[in-house]
Amino acid sequence: MQVQLNPPLEPGNAPRHAAAIVATAADISGAALDYSPESIVLVEDIVDGFRAEGVTDEDMAESLVAFGCYVGEILTRHAGGAWRRALPAQATTVSLVVELPDARECHPIDWVFRRLKFGTDVSIRDLCAAAGTEHGPSDEQTGE
Repeated sequence: MQVQLNPPLEPGNAPRHAAAIVATAADISGAALDYSPESIVLVEDIVDGFRAEGVTDEDMAESLVAFGCYVGEILTRHAGGAWRRALPAQATTVSLVVELPDARECHPIDWVFRRLKFGTDVSIRDLCAAAGTEHGPSDEQTGE
C-alpha cells in the first residue's frame, strides 16, 4: 500500500505521526490518548467504529498508519522498542517496525490495519502485551 504522509513515514517521524493522531482523536471524538498501554482500548474502539461504518483500509490509510505509529510509540515507551525500517520481505502494509530489546520485531501499523480488516479477531492489546508493555497476558506472538 502506498501512503503519502507529511512528513514521510520514516523511523524518526513515527512519533510525530503518533502525536498528530493524538490531537486528531481528541478533536474528533474526545478520546484521551495518553500513550499508556491501557489506551490501546481506545484505539481498538476507534478502529472498530471505522469498521462498523464500512470504511476500507484505502479510505482510512493515513489515519490507520498514524494510529499504528501511536501503538508503536507505546511499544517504544513501555517495552523499550525502537522504530526501524523493515526489510522489504517483512512488511505487509508499511515499511516500519518496532524492534524490541530482545530483537523481536513488532508490526504495530500492520496490527491496526488487521484490526480494521478482521475486527475483534485481532487484539492489538494482546499483541502489545506480548511485546512486554505490562498490560495483559505476555505469551502471545508479537509478529503477524
